[in-house]
Amino acid sequence: MSLSLIGIIFVQGYWINNTVENNEEQFSFNAKQILISVSNRIQYREFEEMFFPLQEILDSIEEPDNKTIRQLLNISIDNTTKSFSYANGILEEDNKLFSSFINLNIDTVRLKNILNRNADVSIQDNQNDFTKQSSKSKLERIRGLTDLQRKDYEIVIGEIASFIPIHRRVQKNEIENLLRKELEERDIKVDFEYAIYSNALATKVRSYDFSLDYPTTYAIPLFVDDEGASEYQLYVNFTGKKRYVLSTIKGMAILSIIFTLIIVVAYSSALSQLMQQRQISQIKTDFINNMTHELKTPIATINLALDSIKNPKIAGDQKKVERYLGMIKEENKRMHAQVENVLRISQLEKNELNIKKESQELHDIVEDAVTHVSLIVENRQGYIKMHLGALKTTVLANDSHLTNVVVNILDNAIKYSEAEPKIDVYTENVKNSIVLKIRDQGIGMGKVAQKKIFEKFFREHTGDLHNVKGHGLGLTYVKRIIDDHHGQIWVESERGKGSTFIIKLPLIS
Repeated sequence: MSLSLIGIIFVQGYWINNTVENNEEQFSFNAKQILISVSNRIQYREFEEMFFPLQEILDSIEEPDNKTIRQLLNISIDNTTKSFSYANGILEEDNKLFSSFINLNIDTVRLKNILNRNADVSIQDNQNDFTKQSSKSKLERIRGLTDLQRKDYEIVIGEIASFIPIHRRVQKNEIENLLRKELEERDIKVDFEYAIYSNALATKVRSYDFSLDYPTTYAIPLFVDDEGASEYQLYVNFTGKKRYVLSTIKGMAILSIIFTLIIVVAYSSALSQLMQQRQISQIKTDFINNMTHELKTPIATINLALDSIKNPKIAGDQKKVERYLGMIKEENKRMHAQVENVLRISQLEKNELNIKKESQELHDIVEDAVTHVSLIVENRQGYIKMHLGALKTTVLANDSHLTNVVVNILDNAIKYSEAEPKIDVYTENVKNSIVLKIRDQGIGMGKVAQKKIFEKFFREHTGDLHNVKGHGLGLTYVKRIIDDHHGQIWVESERGKGSTFIIKLPLIS
């Protein structure tokens, strides 16, 4: 059972961990696809925005030169100076870019080739399609380009755009909107932060709280040229990645954990019951042995007394006959008391014991109980001293049962005193309660015994099973009676230094 339980827990843990890893891989794949899509859309949007102005230049000028192109494109360039932020400091970038743009040398040969190819396509087209072609949408016109034409345009546009600051080429809201749209299309609900870097240096195109966290940050090149190189990289940090991945398996993981816990609880319960059954079996064996011993001794004494009475020599001696009859009576009372203890415990467990309570003086009950055992104590040359210091002693109790409680505790104090029994009885008032302490100087008990001493059939062994008479029911009865009187009982003890039983009962006015 233990091996199976460990195996189930291990398999469940492995399955959950493996699922998390698979979901993380799937998330990483989706994240890369999202970044690729965003990068392509930004690059296509820039191409679309610059394609038509450039095409108009080519259509309107037969022999475009650098000066003419600069003058026409210079309209879209802002001459004002703006700060361009880097990770390692601040750099005045717009002036640098603008001065570079003024010195821009556009490859006019490539432009002429583009113009010539456009002219060739126009000649091949039907003259009647002119109106139809001009009415086409911008998107259709871009899609109508051949691969070679499109590549030429992309190269030229890329060269021109490279001289424009990145914060003018792409806007923050554009990145945010594209990322949100891609996430919604894939039904991924996760927060994100973003930033564009230029050769490992941060630009001003970034979200406010962006930070590089490599397990959750993904990167994609922006504005890739014809050789596959790029000066800019888009970094996106999916801050809610871990929470999202765990949420995808939350339902199954919770069910798995719940059912595993049910198995653990069921296993623990079964194991506990097995242990309890084993203890009960041992306790019953001890109880039978002790009960047999308790009943065997008085039965043997009664038999001997009866045999003696039958003897003609004893039968004629009235004093001896009375003595033996007294022994028979006392031993019979002992057996009756043992049976009564068993019956009382059985009735208490079934809640059939009817305990009627009346106003009683606890000091009177204690004195009556001491009287019951005083002869035994004197016979062993011991003593019972009473220190009754409580001023208020009225309690709601059953006289007979509470007397039995005190007698049982005193009887244990006598039985577990190896030398002459020395017992002190104290009472005191604590707030609205009266506390009764019965202290002996016997053999004491360990901490384990203190916790179990009020359990049914429990007896602390001292080497010989029958070295102290009893069957482990007396203190169980005591505990049940005190509980029924809404009181408390506990023991303080140290092995070799005696024990103190403490009873706390509520007072009545």
